[in-house]
Amino acid sequence: MDKAVEALGLNLPQLIAQVANFFLLLVILRLVAYKPILKMLDDRKQKIAEGLNAAEIARAEAAQAQANIASQLQEGQRQAQEVVAGAQQIAARIQAEAREQANRDREDSLERARAEIQLERDRAVADLRREFADITVSAAEKVIGQSLDRTAHQRIIDEALANSSFSGN
Repeated sequence: MDKAVEALGLNLPQLIAQVANFFLLLVILRLVAYKPILKMLDDRKQKIAEGLNAAEIARAEAAQAQANIASQLQEGQRQAQEVVAGAQQIAARIQAEAREQANRDREDSLERARAEIQLERDRAVADLRREFADITVSAAEKVIGQSLDRTAHQRIIDEALANSSFSGN
């Protein structure tokens, strides 16, 4: 075996020393560096997993927030439609009340105008009666040639007018 090792160009004691050094270095590195490196890699793996979980949670929260916003928008639109419908009902009621008030005012004005016309008619009839009575008395005085008692004559004329078709009844 020596010849085979020499034929390969290997020095057996040096090879054994290098293998022993390799295993010694491997044990030292395992104790000193391997465990901290594995711990660092595990910590990093855990941080990445936490980051992914946080991203997933944030994505779910964003989806929930978007759904909430959509439902709030729909609720806002529904409330706005209710407000508009209420305003339209109020406007229609106000218009109806204004029309009714205008009709009442028109009827009141018409009634006042009728009352004023009736009052003016009654005044005109009374004035015509007075003038007719004065003219009748004057004509009777001229016909008779003497002055009649005005109060007696007025009473007779009023009675005649009350019994006539000129009385306005």
